Amino acid sequence: MTLDEITEGMRKRVGADSGLDATVKFDFGADGIIFLDGKSAPNTVTNEDKDADCTIGIKLADFEKLVAGDLDPTTAFMLGKLKVSGSMGVAMKLSSVLG
Repeated sequence: MTLDEITEGMRKRVGADSGLDATVKFDFGADGIIFLDGKSAPNTVTNEDKDADCTIGIKLADFEKLVAGDLDPTTAFMLGKLKVSGSMGVAMKLSSVLG
């Protein structure tokens, strides 16, 4: 999948109110960024590189496996495939938004 396809898919999943009440940046390195603003009304999902309450660093291929259910978030974190900086509490809420 392309970054644009993933961004659009996330927009559909998040909807107008994700219930997250936080900002999250998915940093895919050279493949780009997805910024989820769960504080705005309605919530927005863009490819802007902004400061966020929580930043998730992950390769695009691993993110696809995560969303498809082929990679467990805890396992990905333990193996270093998923890095979290900022609020761990926000990171824990993400599964309900992305699942």
